[in-house]
This record gives sequence, C-alpha cells and structure tokens, in this order.
Amino acid sequence: MENIVKSISNLVWSDVFIFLCLFTGVYFSIRTRFLQVTYLRDMLRLLFAKKVSDKGISSFQAFALAISGRVGTGNIVGVATAIFMGGPGAVFWMWTIAFFGSASAYVESALAQVYKQKDGEEFRGGPAYYIEKGLGVKWYAVIFAIVTIISTGLLLPGVQSNAISSTLSNAFNLANPILEIGNIEFTLSWVGLGIVALLAVIIIGGVKRLGQASEFIVPFMAGAYILMAIVIITINIAQVPAVFRLIFSSAFSVDATFGGIMGMAIAWGVKRGIYSNEAGQGTAPHAAAAAAVKHPAQQGLVQAFSVYVDTLFVCTATALMILFTGMYNVGGTFDSAGNATAYIVNNIPGVNPDGFTQAAVSHHFPTIGNQFVALALFFFAFTTIMAYYYYAETNVAYIFKGARAKIFIWALRVLFLAATYFGTVRSANLAWDLGDIGVGLMAWVNLIAILLMSKTAMKVWNDYVTKRKMGMLNPDFNPKELGIKNADFWENRGQ
Repeated sequence: MENIVKSISNLVWSDVFIFLCLFTGVYFSIRTRFLQVTYLRDMLRLLFAKKVSDKGISSFQAFALAISGRVGTGNIVGVATAIFMGGPGAVFWMWTIAFFGSASAYVESALAQVYKQKDGEEFRGGPAYYIEKGLGVKWYAVIFAIVTIISTGLLLPGVQSNAISSTLSNAFNLANPILEIGNIEFTLSWVGLGIVALLAVIIIGGVKRLGQASEFIVPFMAGAYILMAIVIITINIAQVPAVFRLIFSSAFSVDATFGGIMGMAIAWGVKRGIYSNEAGQGTAPHAAAAAAVKHPAQQGLVQAFSVYVDTLFVCTATALMILFTGMYNVGGTFDSAGNATAYIVNNIPGVNPDGFTQAAVSHHFPTIGNQFVALALFFFAFTTIMAYYYYAETNVAYIFKGARAKIFIWALRVLFLAATYFGTVRSANLAWDLGDIGVGLMAWVNLIAILLMSKTAMKVWNDYVTKRKMGMLNPDFNPKELGIKNADFWENRGQ
C-alpha cells in the first residue's frame, strides 16, 4: 500500500509540476511588478484594518485562519524532511518558492474575494467559486471541489494528527494501548481521542468560531516559537555567516559535501515549501473570501504577507535551529519507501526528520526541549486541522445547496474526525505521501485556473494600484467599471 501511494505521489510531484509552481510565481511577480516588495507597507497596514460590515470576519481573522492552515507540521517536520532529503540547500529553495509564491497567493485570494457569495451571516468563496463564475467552466470547478473535499477532508488531517501524536508520545512517554476484539487488534490513541474531542467543539461552531480560535491561538503559537529560535540564534550568533554560506553554497552545488544533490535540494525545497506555505495550492482563498473588505486586492495583499510569515519567519526559524546545532542527517540513497540506505551526513544516528527540531532545541535546553517542540507542533498542527475542515466544508457547501448541504456537512464532520483519529495510528510515511497527493492535486487544478484568469486578476490589481496612487487609502471596488462579470456580491452590495 505504501509503495503504491508513494508511486502516485511521485507522479503528481513530477518535474513538470515543480516548474509550473515556479513559473506561476515568477509570472505573477513580473505582472504585478513584484508587489511582494513594493506593497509590503500596505500589507502590514491592511492586516489590522477594521471590518467594513457585520458580515463575515475581519482581515486579521482571515489572515489568522489562513496562517493556521499554512503554519503546521510542514514548518517543523517538513523543514527537517527537506534538509534530510535535499541537504541545507533545500532551505534556499523554500525561500525562493515563498518569495515568488506570495504573488500567486495574492492572485488566488483576490480572485476569491471578487467571486465570493453571501451565505447567511458568512461569506463563502474559493477556487471552485471563481472557476465557475470567472472561467465559466462548471465541471472544472466541481473537480476542484471534489479534490479539495477528499484532500482537506480525508488525506491531509492525518499528516497533522500523526505528527502531533508522535511528538507528544516521544516527549511525554505516552503509549498507545492495543485492544483485542476477537481475533482483531486495534490501536487506541489517547492523543487522537483528545484531538478529536477538542476539534469537534470548534468545528461545530462554524467559520466565526474558527476565526476567533485562530485569532487567539496563532499569534501566541508563532510568537513563542520564533522567540525560542531568536534565543538559539543569539546563542550561536557567531555561526550566522557560516550557516547562511552553507545554505547558499549547497543550493547551487558549490559545497563539496552536498554538491551532488542540487536536484534533490530544488525538488524537496519546492515540495516542502509549497506544502508549508500553500501558495497557489487553493486552500487559503477559502479563508480570504470570508473576510469583509472594501476591495478584493486588500485581502490579496494580506494573504501574500501570510506566506512571508509562514516561510521566511517560521520555517527559517526551524532551519536555523537545526543547522546551528548540527542536529540533522542528510540521506544519500533511498529505498522505494523513502527510507535512507546511505547517508551524506549522519550527525544523529537513528533519528528521523521528525526528531531533528526536538534534538536541536534540546541541545541548548535539555530539560524542556522535547516538550517545548511537542507543544509548539501541537498548536501548529491543531490549527491547521481546523483550517482544513473549513476548506472542506466550503466545498461541500459549493456542491450541495439548501437542506442537503447541512446533511452532507454533518457527514463531512464525522468522516473528518475519523480521518484525524486514523492519522494518529498509521505510519508517518503513509500519512505524508497521502498528504502530498492531496496538496499536489489541488495545486495542479488551481494553478492552471489562476493562470487562465490572469486577465481578471490584473484588472483588479491595476484598479487598486491606480486608486492608491490617487491617495485613496481604502478604495472601493466596482466590477462593472472593469468589465468583470458574475461578481454578484460586489454588484449587489448597495441593494
């Protein structure tokens, strides 16, 4: 089973896909004249802007909900895996995909705002909505919705819950008892049951409760983790030039030790970068659409900044802690299941990537290192699971309308909680490969869609830029003036 899943994952994450991700980011960076640099000040200003109506959620809540999806296991275990598979140079390629990917994140989130629709006291939107309304291709929109429900509802939650279970079990010596019913054995995970109970309370409350929970948890979890990284960087301040030199030299095959794995560095840096920051993947637009703003570009800019927070702050914090302390291994050759059979670097024999960060923090803080990383990963991964649920629910609501939607949403909740629990009792390799398939399929569909809709995206961007240059801090948006059709919410706003 693991070998079959691994083969499918490799097919989805082909070189063509990696090129598509990089091309899309570079293309939109050039078209927007590198908004990720030129409009950084606007990103920060808009982050804390007030809601423009009682409907939906605030810009910061949408940012926090998207960050809760972006900042997860990929920021701890994903970074460590990238270093293990591609060497320190993979970190550079994670930065690269984040820099260019922030332009892709702007485009998909702005489009989600343009084509969002009101659903009671909430807003709903995302790729399925803008594919149908913007491209006029219903079947393609339904494909995205189905892929997203399967990915975020069934495949991806297990990656996060698996990481929570393994790190908490290692840090606090928790054992999963084996239950026997007849001749069948079942593994009981107390961690899994705890996650499911907490999750059930939050997801039943809808998007507003998800937004409120994210608004409270995200700043706390990211702040504490980055603070720990700053402490470790300060302790090792003399090594900063050497570590950055190692990252850059390894990325371009200059380093003698890692010169032969440049291709792996690019592939795994891009792969884990996309998994971590989700730029172009089509998940964050669901959160972006829920925000109440005056112009779609405003939430697009906020979501572009969230990619920075994810990769340039949190992922970099993890990478530096690992590289400063030397608590990592780098595989040289691998078997069909992805396990190393020979090593280029073997600093901590017998330790898998999911233990690198714990080993790094424990190197300086042996009494609390394991426990601190386990708790940080719990908050990171738990909020990501919350976001996954919202993404899946939004697409269920897209496919099924009226009373039927409520029935299918409750069915989703049951299956989602079951998938989350199942993740805590299955192997890590299987969990990650299933997650990679989910992420890859969504990104394939969404990247093609936003490239086809680039004309609309640029109309929205140019409208915002023009009005900002006229001195408008909070410009209005009128789709009819731009010749944009089917933007029903914006057309009927004043009615």
